[in-house]
Amino acid sequence: MLRLRLFFYGIIVDMKRIIDANLNRCCEALRVLEEISRFILEDIKISEELKILRHDINLVQDRDYQNLLNARDSDGDIGTDIKNPDKRCGIETIFKANIKRLQQALRVLAEYLPENFAKFEELRYKSYTLEKVMWNKLKEKYNKLMLEDKKLYLVTNSDKFESEDKFLDAVAAALKGGVDILQLREKTKTASEILELGKKVKLLCAEYGATFIVNDRVDIAYVLESDGVHLGQDDMDVASARKILGPNAIIGISTHAPEQAIKAVEYGADYIGVGPVFTTPTKPGRASVGLEYVKWVSENIDIPAFAIGGIDLSNAREVVANGLKKIAVVRAIINAENPEKAAEEFLKLL
Repeated sequence: MLRLRLFFYGIIVDMKRIIDANLNRCCEALRVLEEISRFILEDIKISEELKILRHDINLVQDRDYQNLLNARDSDGDIGTDIKNPDKRCGIETIFKANIKRLQQALRVLAEYLPENFAKFEELRYKSYTLEKVMWNKLKEKYNKLMLEDKKLYLVTNSDKFESEDKFLDAVAAALKGGVDILQLREKTKTASEILELGKKVKLLCAEYGATFIVNDRVDIAYVLESDGVHLGQDDMDVASARKILGPNAIIGISTHAPEQAIKAVEYGADYIGVGPVFTTPTKPGRASVGLEYVKWVSENIDIPAFAIGGIDLSNAREVVANGLKKIAVVRAIINAENPEKAAEEFLKLL
């Protein structure tokens, strides 16, 4: 009988440890979210909602505080040695990590505290609404500002890969190496093929905290809910693209001459492509614009500008020396023997 009692006592202690860990996890996540709402979004209504939510969690914690504390075993917790593989690449990824941490912890608490199941489920569904509201506000405030910090832009081309898996492995390696903005550019694929590939590339961008852009196809950018679209000189105008994708979408335009760059700024583009700086097989028949245009843009255009076209590790220093410290690359990264290392080398130059 004593042994049985000890067995059940052990189960109770183990459950208390789970409850304690997840109550703490909720409060920690809420505190991080509160700081985002208070100091970044400066939204008093959301800040109050998060504070009330945290207060509700604290009430549960306070009711059983001593027992939870007695059950806690931080030194013996094997989870403290498990490394977190996630990369925190800015406010957006910090927000995503902590809102998901909150929701997952609330679900665990609903399971292990059945007497409070309805309450925790109510809080969890409330967190889903807060997630949507806060995410939209973050996108509105940061999507375009974040471009200032982006340096290495990868433009994809899967044609040279023998399989989709190998292409996706190369994309993942490039993102791991530091590519912070990626454009899905697949000229030979059908719309349905681009959509299917785009879903997978978007997930990789989300995993590594990279901005995801779709080339030319505003319709595909809309369906994929990408961060934005990159337009050519003969594509849809900026105003029409923004009408479809919404005010928070990032819209970039390829430019090849000063007058095009000036118009891009006037039309409300968020960034421009500058090139092709050097001759490149990805733009057959188009003459290179040279480094003079790179220098002109660096001195006259005040929105983010990415030099593109034939840029590799042998000539990237020339681009930087002429004033542009943001570059877009295709073959030199995606077709490199080691895309991760290639990306790292480019970042060192930048």
